[in-house]
Amino acid sequence: MAKTVAEIMTRDPIVVTSQTSLDEAIQIMAERRFSGLPVVDAAGKLIGIISQGDLMWRESGVTPPPYIMVLDSVIYLENPAKYQRDLHKALGQTVGEVMSTNPQTIRPEKSLREAAELMHEKGVHRLPVIDSEGKPIGILTRGDIVRAMATEEG
Repeated sequence: MAKTVAEIMTRDPIVVTSQTSLDEAIQIMAERRFSGLPVVDAAGKLIGIISQGDLMWRESGVTPPPYIMVLDSVIYLENPAKYQRDLHKALGQTVGEVMSTNPQTIRPEKSLREAAELMHEKGVHRLPVIDSEGKPIGILTRGDIVRAMATEEG
């Protein structure tokens, strides 16, 4: 019988809010060896996720978009709005300023196969598991799926 997400997810995930300081989120992630944390609003509903990738902006910096000058006019070769978003992420002080919004999620009754396909298709490393109210009740990682496969084989 196929295993469900609920059977192997990590229950009661540690969450942060959009007002949590980046320093606090980084500390939690480093101490617990997490690659990401669900972000919830005041009602406990999932609104985003903060990942190691989101935090890399602090260290990597931001490159201005390439442009050319023509008779005192600047013509951007890339969308300058992307630069503004990247700059805001690099300078952010709270989780809400750097988190990724609209994260991929999954429901606990879904199969591991469905979870693995979603992770592969969307290129995500973790899926917050949400209840019918949109509140995170667990988290499922690629490592969880691989470990479940190993126990099935063994």
